[in-house]
Amino acid sequence: MPVSGNALATTLAVAAGLAGAAQVAVMSRLGERIGVAEALGFATLLPAVVAFVGLLIVRRSVEGYVRALHQPWWMLTGGLLGLLIVFTVTYAGPRIGVAATVGILIAGQLVMGAAIDRFGLFGSQKILLHWPRLAGIALLAAGAALSLRT
Repeated sequence: MPVSGNALATTLAVAAGLAGAAQVAVMSRLGERIGVAEALGFATLLPAVVAFVGLLIVRRSVEGYVRALHQPWWMLTGGLLGLLIVFTVTYAGPRIGVAATVGILIAGQLVMGAAIDRFGLFGSQKILLHWPRLAGIALLAAGAALSLRT
């Protein structure tokens, strides 16, 4: 039986969540061993090379890179935002712990995600925020704050 688009999206989101938590732990250790700046450089260079090679294999062209340069500037900031995330998990993980780093990161993502949904930012579809969603965000934020307590 084929997998629906929503089921695949949900599965990928769960996998990315698991990978994100593991990334905090892995990058924390790498940053401690070789330095935060060095770990950040390596962690961004390796996927860039893999993605470039993957693009050549799948598309047999780098035309997508050229097309990207003709998009609105704000669409090109995604990579820089990813750089901030990787730097943050590398720096914060060994200092406040993996669980606290992940909790705070996810709480921040939910707050920003709710704002993007509510106001249709970055060309997204507007989605109303009802009380269950707001309550969930508030509970997660409280959990993130509690994870900092020792």
